[in-house]
Order: sequence, then C-alpha cells, then structure tokens
Amino acid sequence: MAKVTATVATEHGWKYVQQLCKHWAHKLEVELTENQGVVKFDAATATMTADEAGLTVVIEGEQAEVLERMKGVVSSHLDRFAFREAPLPFAWQAA
Repeated sequence: MAKVTATVATEHGWKYVQQLCKHWAHKLEVELTENQGVVKFDAATATMTADEAGLTVVIEGEQAEVLERMKGVVSSHLDRFAFREAPLPFAWQAA
C-alpha cells in the first residue's frame, strides 16, 4: 500500500477536519474521534489529524494514480472550508 503525507500549519485544523468529515459523511464511510477524522473512499483512505500546530493528512491507497487524484480531492475540499486562509500549503511527501 502506498502512502502520502502532508502537514499544514493552521490554527483551525480541527475545525476543518470536522467540517470535511461532516460534508463527506453523506456519501462515504467516515469516522470522527477526538482529534482525528478518517474518510474511506473506494480506492483510498484519508486520515486527518489536528493539533495546536496544524493539520496532518495521510492518504493511503493501492495505486499511485489514485493517490495523485486523492491529493487534489482532499486539498481542494479542505481549501473550500479554509477559504479565509486558502490555499493551504500542502507539501505532499511519499511515505
């Protein structure tokens, strides 16, 4: 399984995680805990964790092209909720 990770400095990371999980819960399987949101797509899983320093997003999937597509999907959706500070600086790293 391939994995990419991005950490974004923002004071509002937890708020964005909650909003995005609520948004996607209408059509996808979503788990929301105290400081983490997990969204299960057909071919990938996005795990978002927030703390006082920022937001960390980990996307795991079987195929590189799926990861590339999902990086765009997740970052664009987060930017919509973070419109006051968008675009957020996603620096994706292969893990």
